[in-house]
Amino acid sequence: MDESQVTRVAANDEIDLIELFRSLWEQKWLILLVTFLVTGAAAAYAFLSKPIYEARVAVLPPSLSNVAGFNLGRTKEVGLEPFKVQDVYEVFTRNLQADETRRLFFEGVYLPSLDESERKAPRDRLYESFSKVLSIKAPDKNQPNRYQVVVEHEDPEVAANWVRRYTEDVARRSLEEMIENAQREIEVKERDVEQRIDSLRDTAKARREDRIIRLREALTVAEAVGLEKTPVISGQVVEQLSAFMDGSLMYMRGSKALKAEIQALESRVSDDPFIPTLRTLQEQQRLFNSLSINPEKVAVFRQDGAVETPDTPVRPKKALVMAIGLVLGGMLGIFLALIRVLFQRHEREA
Repeated sequence: MDESQVTRVAANDEIDLIELFRSLWEQKWLILLVTFLVTGAAAAYAFLSKPIYEARVAVLPPSLSNVAGFNLGRTKEVGLEPFKVQDVYEVFTRNLQADETRRLFFEGVYLPSLDESERKAPRDRLYESFSKVLSIKAPDKNQPNRYQVVVEHEDPEVAANWVRRYTEDVARRSLEEMIENAQREIEVKERDVEQRIDSLRDTAKARREDRIIRLREALTVAEAVGLEKTPVISGQVVEQLSAFMDGSLMYMRGSKALKAEIQALESRVSDDPFIPTLRTLQEQQRLFNSLSINPEKVAVFRQDGAVETPDTPVRPKKALVMAIGLVLGGMLGIFLALIRVLFQRHEREA
């Protein structure tokens, strides 16, 4: 293609563009009408649709002082691991996101707020709508422990109240769970100590009865040989003394000593003073029995800021909706104008 041909093609293109703009200008009233209609529809939606308000609250892990009340008396020495901040917060965040918690709020708060006609809709559809009203925003990598409870509602007061209500319900359920778990651990430890005490007492009683039987046999032998008092043997060694007390030579203590010990053992009211580890176990039992958690002095989460009643709706954003309507209306008007121009050309050529 030579230079003259290139010039003619460029000129034709320029003429076509000029002709196109001229044709669109002729259709300006159509473009303006469509733009006006679409923008008007967008404005109607923006100003007539019910505004939606958003209330939210952020939650964080409890402080060390909030958790300290759970750890009263909990030490490794007594077999109870102290609760860590993360242990307590995990209970709260699990309940915060649990479907059971959401279902309870759905049944107890959301459904009663609907009109009777609205409640007749299918339950799964209602729950889907509720899921759009109340949502839990998980933490991001910058704040890995910060969750947000978000409620969107037509009434700003209701939105704020529901955020408070849901957070309080989760906190109450989590606190009850923590107290129940801690109390259950304490009860298990207390029963274990109680069983050990009962076992020691039963063992001590059995040993006392066994001792009485051995002493009676030794008494029978001592009376048979006419030994009333313990003979004095010089140079007694430990093995001989042990045999006198508990072994086969127990009768050598003499019938008088044997009778006295038998009488003492039979008249013993309690074996507790003779059980070496009993007092330590009883001390642990009293400790476990006295442990209790004051719900007013513990917390399972920390609220980051107050719940504010929103003043400005989050949607619809009127300026944005109208701007989008204006742009879309203009584009649609131009598109319809182009179609009309093509039809007119086709009719002229025909």
